[in-house]
Amino acid sequence: MALTAGIVGLPNVGKSTLFNAITKAGAEMANYPFATIEPNVGMVEVPDDRLARIQEIEPADKVVPTTFEFTDIAGIVKGASQGEGLGNKFLENIRQVNAIVHVVRAFDGDEIIHVNGVVNPLDDIDTINTELILADLETIEKRYAKVARAAKGPDKEAKAEFGVLEKIKPVLESGKSVRTIDFNEDDQKIVKGLFLLTAKPVLYVANLAEDDMADPESSKHFNDIKDFAATEGADVIGLSASAEEEIAQLADEDKAEFLEMAGVEEPGLNKLIRAAYHLLDLRTFFTAGGKETRAWTFKAGMKAPQAAGVIHSDFERGFIRAETIAFQDLDQMGSVKAVKEAGKLRSEGKEYIVNDGDIIEFRFNV
Repeated sequence: MALTAGIVGLPNVGKSTLFNAITKAGAEMANYPFATIEPNVGMVEVPDDRLARIQEIEPADKVVPTTFEFTDIAGIVKGASQGEGLGNKFLENIRQVNAIVHVVRAFDGDEIIHVNGVVNPLDDIDTINTELILADLETIEKRYAKVARAAKGPDKEAKAEFGVLEKIKPVLESGKSVRTIDFNEDDQKIVKGLFLLTAKPVLYVANLAEDDMADPESSKHFNDIKDFAATEGADVIGLSASAEEEIAQLADEDKAEFLEMAGVEEPGLNKLIRAAYHLLDLRTFFTAGGKETRAWTFKAGMKAPQAAGVIHSDFERGFIRAETIAFQDLDQMGSVKAVKEAGKLRSEGKEYIVNDGDIIEFRFNV
């Protein structure tokens, strides 16, 4: 699935360091603004302990995790919506992604230059959000005048769109993001067609000092970011980008030692990747046994034939049924045989909505 989470933030807040840690792709890093101009794109594996458990119960020749994309977008500065700092180009890069991972500096120190000369996470967030809001307001105002005229006539679609624009415009003018508005299903379809920057779901990432990794809430900066994120109904994750980059390069045994010394159970990147995956409204089903045990990405709410099509178009075209086991049942009962004997193997049809963690064998005929 070509869905991507875009990493945004002010210059020098740790975006490219974080991207390198996530993808091990070697994006350029430098202690000056605009080190990243063209967006870097990298595929990441989604950490999922369920794969190892399925492989333990139903051994296969190989295990294949699922993946999705992160895009590292250049730093945005004040005035980007008016073209400052190559802003128009960067805003267009954000328009191309499906969700936003907003990295915010949450550590003090003079060794890394802050573009504004002072560490203030709330000001940093406000700078980014204001530029996105101004860009969206320009989009809405251009659309508003045109649709207002059409809405005066019998055009029902124009009337519906104008109603949505009237909801959005005052919110943007008040300095708030479109994602803070509660739209109904019909309105959401209209909003989607407007391609607004602040309508995209967002995850805030507080880039902490390494000493704060084990307990992010010990950092005042983290709590400021967390409180703001709550006003948008958004989540926040705390990690140290520089430490995560170091961890990503270690051998497994050294990685475990590093994490133990830092007082954390798993890399912060694992939490970030899973959170971004769900932010994109993505879920995972599995196929198991034989040549490979594999995780597959699907969109939440997808029905069985469409999920089958994720594997191959023939599976969807010739779909008959989906032989389905819930991961929880396999995990608890310890074998496919026990699941079957308990009557927990289900034969699902075309209207079945696939659940996260389903282990499926698709029956099809082409």
